Amino acid sequence: MEIMNKKRMQIFSGTGYTALAEDVAAHLGMKLGDIDIHRFANGEIYCRMQENVRGSDVFIVQTHCEPVNANIMEQLIMIDAAKRASAKRITAVVPFYGYARQDKKAKSREPITAKLLADLLTAAGCDRVVSVDLHTGQIQGFFNDPLDHLTALPLLVNWVTENIPSDEDIVFASPDAGRVRLAEKFQSRVPEAGIAFLAKTRTAHNVAKTLAVVGDVEGKTVVLVDDMIDTAGTLCGAAEALAERGAKRVLALATHPLLSGPACQRLEDSVIEKIVVTSTLPIPDNCGSDKIVQLSIAPIIASTMRAIFEDESVSELFDDDNI
Repeated sequence: MEIMNKKRMQIFSGTGYTALAEDVAAHLGMKLGDIDIHRFANGEIYCRMQENVRGSDVFIVQTHCEPVNANIMEQLIMIDAAKRASAKRITAVVPFYGYARQDKKAKSREPITAKLLADLLTAAGCDRVVSVDLHTGQIQGFFNDPLDHLTALPLLVNWVTENIPSDEDIVFASPDAGRVRLAEKFQSRVPEAGIAFLAKTRTAHNVAKTLAVVGDVEGKTVVLVDDMIDTAGTLCGAAEALAERGAKRVLALATHPLLSGPACQRLEDSVIEKIVVTSTLPIPDNCGSDKIVQLSIAPIIASTMRAIFEDESVSELFDDDNI
């Protein structure tokens, strides 16, 4: 008797940001799997997949947006449900990885929560993780199983080349010394552009002060680049410092739009002309600024998921700029 083994791919989404998961599924020509997720009266999460996943390649999409802890727990429960339902392989798709900034001990008696989250995903039954622009690359080392670290760099560079006139002098600037390498990556894609960075001091969590600008920005179109925008204090302070030093205009690029607390109002009141972000996180409802441009990250994630399912190279997608 000949046994036929046909591979199956199924995509399930948590409740955190269903619109992104639907967008990813649409790029793959698929629909999201049917799943029942609801809360008990005391807040506990219930999850049951409403279709057979035995032997399937299951992708569980959940970005760690607000409420962060609830969405993380929901994804862990979904992974456990898929494992106990005999899924062949479970991939956690985490466009924005929560707790990424807690990746080391800066002071005594601090946790390394990014490592704890990696352990939780593994313990739940995850075989592979897909994420976009981690806060630091070292987080990849927290996983013993494969992690595909995607980047929105091609997407953001394309926006720059399509929307900034070629006759403008462009300078890619890092809002602090920690993102100089990121600015260099952008500059390598636009070789005629310059590079600069700002020195800052941080007095507390989410509180920063810009001290100096390193690089020639006078009369230039300066593009600030960062991995995320949280309260936007650093970004707006950097933009103000660039304007004071003669920048012709200031724009900003970032992968993850957290936009917490006063961020939206700060950006609206700032000298920044455009803030370009991706759809790894939803734009908050109270953030209706015309300055914000959101690009879909779904094609990049969908291409990666297809490559994983078909056991093809993920790195070639980025090397060849096919996404």
